[in-house]
Formats: sequence, C-alpha cells, structure tokens
Amino acid sequence: QVQLVESGGGLVQPGGSLRLSCAASRVAVSRSIMRWFRQAPGKQRELVAQISGHGDTIYADSVKTRFTISRDNVENTLYLQMNSLKPEDTAVYYCNAYLNAIRTYWGQGTQVTVSS
Repeated sequence: QVQLVESGGGLVQPGGSLRLSCAASRVAVSRSIMRWFRQAPGKQRELVAQISGHGDTIYADSVKTRFTISRDNVENTLYLQMNSLKPEDTAVYYCNAYLNAIRTYWGQGTQVTVSS
C-alpha cells in the first residue's frame, strides 16, 4: 500500500517560511514524478511544483522564486521550502506521486495558514 504522509504545515506570518515534508513508502520518490498541489477554500486544486525522476522542476508562476521543491532519495522524502509567504498561499497542501494515468497517489494534506 503506497503511503504519502505530509507534515510541516502550520500558521505563519506574512513574509515567513515553512518547509513541508512528504514521507513516501512503497513508492520511490527518485523514480516518480512528485508534485505538490494546494487547494484553498472554494477554489480548485492547483499544481504548485513538480520534480521529475531526472530532477527537472516546474513551478506555478505564483510561487516561482519563493518556493523550492526537492527530494531526499535516501530518506525517500519530498520537500517544499516556502519562503516569503503571502496570505494567498493559505491552503491545504497535498503531496502527489504520479507513476502513470492509473497509478497516482495522494497524501492526506497539511494546512498552511499565512496570517498576521
């Protein structure tokens, strides 16, 4: 059973930083397309960042220069470093492992709230 467990969310002031983690089991982060999505209340889930097996990265325009996606192949963990956070970054953040159209897995999500 593939498991993705996110952690690291919380309440942070505007301009602050957080690092999200996604611990994976039964799926190798080094051999999957790993993604972070987020969903704000009343909005659709959106792709925030992606890292391929080759290490190529993609970011949403709204987070470029502020967020960094990375992975630790030994720990089999995906990360999202979030800097210069804004209130509009408030959302539930989800980890996703994409192997193919049939085999895609989601974590349970972690809440990030940016507020003063």
